[in-house]
Amino acid sequence: MRPFEYVRAADAGQAVAMVSADPNTSFLAGGTTQLDLMKDGVLGPERLVDITRLPLGGITHTGSAIRVGALTTMEELAADPVVIERLSFVREALLLGASTQLRNMATIGGNLLQRARCRYFRDPTVASCNKRDPGSGCAAITGFARMHAILGTSEHCIALHASDVAVPLAALDAVVHVQGVNGPRSIPLTEFHLPPGDTPHIENVLRHGELITAVEVPLLPEGARSHYLKVRDRVSYEFALTSAGAALVMEDGIIREARVALGGVGTIPWRAWGAEGVLRGAAARRDTFRAAADAALEGARTQPGTAFKVDLAKRTLVRTLEIIAGAES
Repeated sequence: MRPFEYVRAADAGQAVAMVSADPNTSFLAGGTTQLDLMKDGVLGPERLVDITRLPLGGITHTGSAIRVGALTTMEELAADPVVIERLSFVREALLLGASTQLRNMATIGGNLLQRARCRYFRDPTVASCNKRDPGSGCAAITGFARMHAILGTSEHCIALHASDVAVPLAALDAVVHVQGVNGPRSIPLTEFHLPPGDTPHIENVLRHGELITAVEVPLLPEGARSHYLKVRDRVSYEFALTSAGAALVMEDGIIREARVALGGVGTIPWRAWGAEGVLRGAAARRDTFRAAADAALEGARTQPGTAFKVDLAKRTLVRTLEIIAGAES
């Protein structure tokens, strides 16, 4: 691990100013991913600006949404009474996303910004990684790709976005609030992360030095049902092979409103717009759910080792919708 300077910001404005002024300076919050990548030689900032003591935590409730401070921990958000009552699939995603120890340290802002878990990105001895070294190639495309993406990929990168909680947040049209040297701005979460395209090393729309200050999460309507289902190789502390987060508003067996997003399959938290279109106005039954799953996985591109994810993701979504609707399996 290369030497670096550590400084503690007195306020958000100072933190933004320090990072914005120097391309070799980064923010430090919970720190687990940042420091791991520095130890492995993947990242090498010359200075870290610690924001952990800034007043950017806490959860504020309004009539139709909650505003979650960026430094709110996963565990704090999962324990919030409004989340438990009105956003159950957000809570389920949080509890399935990490061990209790990590949930007590990891922040909501940091979770959205976590870097790819691709083994080739995280191993600097692998020369071909367009995320780490633009133009060098993508070792995953010709290598072991079982834990990689099948939606939103490009010929330059198939790395997966690994966040669990970002899945229901994307389905809910959450909004990310940021502060930069030019002032604050708000970004819909569905527009925050960028698919790799020709620039896999650019993972989101943040400008260097912009700081996430809060995430605004709309509440589901009264009476809505939701569920987050995660399929993984082992029960404890494992990233998703596939996952699905969905919420339905139903009336007399008809789906009046649907929100659907997928995890474990996309280069970004994957909002399944096509599935939502199939579900709205349709009967809550298995053939509808299967049609929605087909729409959700339309355009999937597989590599050797990832083809199984297409069917698994469809079955994950169908099962999620069945659980929400109370249908028999």
